[in-house]
Amino acid sequence: MASGTETSGSGDIGRTLELLWDTGRRPSRGPRPGLTLERIVEVAVGVADRDGLGAVSMRRIATELGTGTMSLYRYVPGKGELIDLMLDRVQRPSEDPADLGDGGWRPALEALGHATLALYRRHTWLLEVNQSRPILGPSALDGMEKVLARIRPMGLTDPELVSVIVMIDGYVVGAARTQVYGQEAERSSGLTDAEFWRAQQPVLEKAMTSGRYPVLSSLSEDAFGTGFDHFEFGLQRILDGLEVLVTARRAADGSGDRAGSAAPGDPA
Repeated sequence: MASGTETSGSGDIGRTLELLWDTGRRPSRGPRPGLTLERIVEVAVGVADRDGLGAVSMRRIATELGTGTMSLYRYVPGKGELIDLMLDRVQRPSEDPADLGDGGWRPALEALGHATLALYRRHTWLLEVNQSRPILGPSALDGMEKVLARIRPMGLTDPELVSVIVMIDGYVVGAARTQVYGQEAERSSGLTDAEFWRAQQPVLEKAMTSGRYPVLSSLSEDAFGTGFDHFEFGLQRILDGLEVLVTARRAADGSGDRAGSAAPGDPA
């Protein structure tokens, strides 16, 4: 998988916003009944899910839809705009309030972390898009609105609340990239993860008995095992750190007694 092969906002930004927010003119009836912008985006997402973002082209989507390539340009100007529509489609938040956990800000952020990881696992091509300057459509804003509503009781400043979301997303993207790249390495090499490390075992065992790596050689046998959930451990430590900040901020605001009586993660 290539990384950063496409960039959000690389197309006509004004036209993309019109399409995302349905403020622009709609094309007249297409040459094929049932051809809509929604259907085009749906097919494009399916192609990217199966074959990667590099497989998405106006010609490929037209072939999948059984229509001419020029017909698609009546709905979307090109691949740059199409990618932003695809991003908005897959980021559409769930309508179930329970999907952000029960309780206060901590369950909400924990649920957000797991949901975001699941999103990248379902749509691995998201890791191929540079989203440093995303075009914000209704799905992106709906999702941010839901999360901010749940974490506002943290009592942080507005920039800090936004930073909390950025922090969780950055952590999840890193974890997702590690997982997805590992799966791709297994597919491309034909070696399972166990076979890969087993091939290195003789050399590594010799290195561990050389005396050059006293700390590494003293680690338990399960130190690098697959049974430990590194993602969950890291996510919980981030939330622990935020818990300390929230408690300190409430104490500074004169609400320490009230915060101390609340359950971890519950709004004061």
